[in-house]
Amino acid sequence: MHPNADFRPRQDDLAEYLVREIGFAAIFAATPDGPRVAHAPVVLSDDRVTLQFHLARGNALTRHLDGASALAVVHGPDAYVSASWYEAPDQVPTWNYVAIEMEGTVRKLDDAALIAQLDALSASHEARVGANPPWTRDKMNPALFSKMTGAITGFELRITAWRPTIKLSQNKPAAERGRVAKGVEASGHGALAQLMRHLGGDKEPA
Repeated sequence: MHPNADFRPRQDDLAEYLVREIGFAAIFAATPDGPRVAHAPVVLSDDRVTLQFHLARGNALTRHLDGASALAVVHGPDAYVSASWYEAPDQVPTWNYVAIEMEGTVRKLDDAALIAQLDALSASHEARVGANPPWTRDKMNPALFSKMTGAITGFELRITAWRPTIKLSQNKPAAERGRVAKGVEASGHGALAQLMRHLGGDKEPA
């Protein structure tokens, strides 16, 4: 989390939107074996209070998460920023990025809640890919589905703190931000460049 207040999103719903749009997080927690991280698709509740996910039973975090404090991090687009893109002198290179941190306590879900989470995940992402008809678990042999869900564990993180960082050169003048957006896009990071333009409403220099 960057300490500069310029990089806290002004839009109350931007962090929520990015979590829903990206839908994948790194889950960090301390264990008796040391710090561990797992990577998982996530489902944010409508009221932004909880974040659900599931892990393989054999994951190094799984047996330690119930009742533990954890940190979920959703990473958005990022890119190197060359100092040569600035017109002003005495600049240094930096990195623009999007990261949403959510801290809270984790609880293990029962089987019914796990299946509901899986249904919500598939419904959301099948709608995005435009499958017609969309995939649902009804297409599976119930015994095989039960065997596969038996190999994973569902969790819910109750969010006690949101810490979003949206670092898109907001601390620079509009003309400089436009130059950076142009450079970022030329270096192959179009999504980040578009987010810079959308957030700042800036026009690029001619």
